[in-house]
Amino acid sequence: MGCLTIILVTALLGLYMAWNIGANDVANSMGCAVGSKSISIKWAVIAAGICEFAGSVLVGAHVTDTVRKGIVDPTMIASLPGLGPGEAPALLLIGMAASLLAAAVWLNVATWMGMPVSTSHSIVGAVAGYGIIAAGWNAVHWGRMGQIVASWFLSPLAGGVLGFLLFMMISRLILRRRRPVPAAVSITPFVVFFMMVVVTLAIVYKGLKHLTGERAEWITGNGAFLVAAVVGLLSALVARLLIRRALRGKENLPLPQQLELVERVFAPLVVVTSCAVAFSHGANDVANAVGPLAAIVDIASTCTVKMRVYVPVWVLVLGGCGIVAGLATFGYRVMRTVGTKITQMTPSRGVAAAIAATITVLVCTRMKLPVSTTHTLVGAVLGIGLARGLAAVNRQVTRNIFGSWFITVPAAAILAMVFFLLGKVLLLEYVRQTLCQALPGAA
Repeated sequence: MGCLTIILVTALLGLYMAWNIGANDVANSMGCAVGSKSISIKWAVIAAGICEFAGSVLVGAHVTDTVRKGIVDPTMIASLPGLGPGEAPALLLIGMAASLLAAAVWLNVATWMGMPVSTSHSIVGAVAGYGIIAAGWNAVHWGRMGQIVASWFLSPLAGGVLGFLLFMMISRLILRRRRPVPAAVSITPFVVFFMMVVVTLAIVYKGLKHLTGERAEWITGNGAFLVAAVVGLLSALVARLLIRRALRGKENLPLPQQLELVERVFAPLVVVTSCAVAFSHGANDVANAVGPLAAIVDIASTCTVKMRVYVPVWVLVLGGCGIVAGLATFGYRVMRTVGTKITQMTPSRGVAAAIAATITVLVCTRMKLPVSTTHTLVGAVLGIGLARGLAAVNRQVTRNIFGSWFITVPAAAILAMVFFLLGKVLLLEYVRQTLCQALPGAA
């Protein structure tokens, strides 16, 4: 019963973490769609929940690093001098539980404040804090931490520049024309083609990269661009037919009415891109986010310390359910911040922001640069706001968001240190004895 109790308690921690991921990380992916009134919060929750759950359970990672992104080497903890029988896996188990709780608590605080922060950075900070307190400063891979710090600047800057350029292009080619409706009929299919190519590549490279087999390897390898081009072409042809039918006879309406009709055309596009971001997030990031839980389950089952562990399907399902629950119950706060408080959002602006964020994350992922989807999307929204002038951006909200980003890693690290010390004092002997009783050979 001892190991089962440990697994059940840590599963609750994992569920709490997943709830916070849904309330913060997934919610910001739907912010543009909700803020532009392209979809209601109710349907955004349903759509994002389905896409996120499908991504995490169907094509999610089934193998994950024991410690998030190699920030801490668990073998250094296992080789600490003076450890008794079973203490090394017990320390790692307590550390992973402390990291999970610390990251979840910080995400909970940020979500309550309505601040979109990075789940990955929360976990990285928590694991680093636990590593420092458990094995000293040398246990942390500081080069990797430096890359993460650099991504704080790279992500929003790249997303902002691309968002600015994309919206200026849409504005110049369609929105600022004397007759926006004919321009939309001619130009929007090309936007759809470009958007679907990007979305397909993002799903393939980020969402399906964990699949194996010859067909999967072909799709995620040389066939990716061919698949993306076919999807983009078919989508553009369908879009052209639908747009021509929807806008037929509307070419001579007054300009305000034409602009309103054009924005309606963009509404489904921002929903599609937001759903694609949610699917890719579920496939790529959920398993990493619940990685500490997978590590705890493995340690409790084997009483050994490994660099990589398998993620049980029930852990992915637990993560998916928690994410949907968090999105449904608390996600509106972050959706409101991203979608309405940074700058005024419309469907055309939402499309530009979502495409810019997707391209940035896709390119950086292929270049193996650590970037945050959250930071990139917020940067893209800022870029779109700046395209309309500095006055179009809520600078107070922007300062608050940037401030929350900078304190995410240290805040999560400090919380993890506190939780680890408490766990070590109160639970180390119980966990050690439980693990040794489960596997007598480890005693």
